[in-house]
Amino acid sequence: MSKTLIAPSILAADFANLQRDVEMVNNSQADWFHIDIMDGVFVPNISFGMPVLEAITRHAKKTIDVHLMIVDPDRYIKAFAALGANILTVHYEACTHLHRTLQAIKAEGMQAGVALNPHTNVMVLEDTIQDIDLVCVMSVNPGFGGQSFIENTYNKVRTLKKMIQEKGATTKIEIDGGVTNKNAKQLQEAGADVLVAGSYVFKAENPPQTIAGLQDLLR
Repeated sequence: MSKTLIAPSILAADFANLQRDVEMVNNSQADWFHIDIMDGVFVPNISFGMPVLEAITRHAKKTIDVHLMIVDPDRYIKAFAALGANILTVHYEACTHLHRTLQAIKAEGMQAGVALNPHTNVMVLEDTIQDIDLVCVMSVNPGFGGQSFIENTYNKVRTLKKMIQEKGATTKIEIDGGVTNKNAKQLQEAGADVLVAGSYVFKAENPPQTIAGLQDLLR
């Protein structure tokens, strides 16, 4: 089994001490930075925009995994590439021409991700899975941190893993929402490759130790 990656979600960081928290992730056992961009339209919340992302990427020393929870993401693909995103994930529900969007992301030198809301069946990706580098399975409803994990996620991950294997794709499966030490191992066993952890990491008394604890669980 290949290593399961940990991606702390910067949405849960202390924005008044953002550089401190970015440095914490740099110096921890985390693998990626997960950065949520929300527009207040696709989801009811607004997170942060280009200047904050630019400030994060200036200090971050690990993979930048950007998750767009926005309408019409095609307008911003070039901008996010210029800001240093390594992986750009768009929502299936926000893309009229998903295949075209994936090609546009790859043309800018980024890996292409697709996120699925809890109500969206993984089989909608059957025809595009070989063009997708990362599927982000939302295990909470998108828009806010700190929500409870949706139990049906395990079934979705198993179904998605089976599809990826049957199609001979190399797509990674990422889980976003409500990840803790209580479900991390089960998610890994179901087929998850990347676990996004927000509140669980940043609200902990000792975030680096919490990340290390997750890594120990997943070995």
